[in-house]
Amino acid sequence: MPGFERFGAAERESAGEVLESGVLMRYGFDGMRKGRWMAREMEHALATRMQTRHAHLVSSGTAALTVALASAGVGAGDEVIVPTFTFVASFEAVLSVGAIPVLCDVDDTLTLDPGAVKKAITAKTRVIMPVHMCGSMADLRTLKAIADAHDLLLLEDACQAIGGSYEGKPLGSYGHIGCFSFDYVKTITCGEGGGLITNSDEIYERAQAYSDHGHDHIGSDRGAEGHPHLGYNYRIGEVNAAIGLVQLGRLDEFLDVQKAHYTRLRAVLESLEGVQLRRVPEGGIENYSFLNFFMPNENKARYSAKALGEAGFDGAFYWYDNNWHYHRKWDHLKNLESLSPLSEALVHQFQANPKSFKASDHWMGRNLSVLVKLSWDEKELQSRCRILKEVVSAALD
Repeated sequence: MPGFERFGAAERESAGEVLESGVLMRYGFDGMRKGRWMAREMEHALATRMQTRHAHLVSSGTAALTVALASAGVGAGDEVIVPTFTFVASFEAVLSVGAIPVLCDVDDTLTLDPGAVKKAITAKTRVIMPVHMCGSMADLRTLKAIADAHDLLLLEDACQAIGGSYEGKPLGSYGHIGCFSFDYVKTITCGEGGGLITNSDEIYERAQAYSDHGHDHIGSDRGAEGHPHLGYNYRIGEVNAAIGLVQLGRLDEFLDVQKAHYTRLRAVLESLEGVQLRRVPEGGIENYSFLNFFMPNENKARYSAKALGEAGFDGAFYWYDNNWHYHRKWDHLKNLESLSPLSEALVHQFQANPKSFKASDHWMGRNLSVLVKLSWDEKELQSRCRILKEVVSAALD
């Protein structure tokens, strides 16, 4: 990743076709389109690729999560269990529908710890939201069993993991709803965009209306369409969908390249005593966008991240100190520093949530995450393998 590294003639031609027609909006203007509906075509392709009944495109991965929650009836006073390691969009989406994000520890998968999830469930819990960070998945079988036992929604945030699978099912399709991001730095990109998938007819019908001001999309006169419920504007544009349609068709090509590069880097780490690789749940296949491993302690992990950067090895992330992806730097969330006033019920309920997560810190403090790029040639890959071995070996001594 990211897919923009492989932009070519096909992406330019597809986007150019939209510009030539002059129709940049996904709805309406039927006569001008010359039979091309890029968003619809990508939705059909995404549903087919993900083996689900429905797919719906929106403007971002954050929008996909927001629309998914709203379409499932999640809102004021409901609790949504989210991991301490994710992108801020996960809890932003929860807050946007008036629900309460309940932070929960991660384990050596770098995703939700099922044991911690069980302890976090209350009478107000409505959703378990595993986030498949850095291309690999949570223990979905166990989480699905917990969700079923408590009649909860399992919503997969697969924004960083498109192309991975679990027990033969594409990530995003195992739970009730799956969400993806197609922003500029994802494995496949629309430039800006996102999507949700589901087998629920009801959730899909709500989602396609909610993301377009509540339009029911019945008939061929947009101005005469009904509004069965409130909605907002989370539409994707046709140029974005045109680019994403081509990139989605190239997903397996990208995954093959990522796997080859990932495998070479992983072999380096496997030769070093003292390095522990991230656990991938049995039955899971990563999308190989990141290689994650644990150093013996926090100091060695932080040293390695700094040394890799100084050696010219870009794309080595130490998430423990990251502003956007780990709970330690989320004071704006923990203190509920919002530009608009929040309800007293939300504030009271959220403030009762724990703010310390030692189990997560145990794993994240020792974790390094290496971005796997599509653009590396053999010379670059050899150089990265050499630098990775030298730096990590030095840190282990």
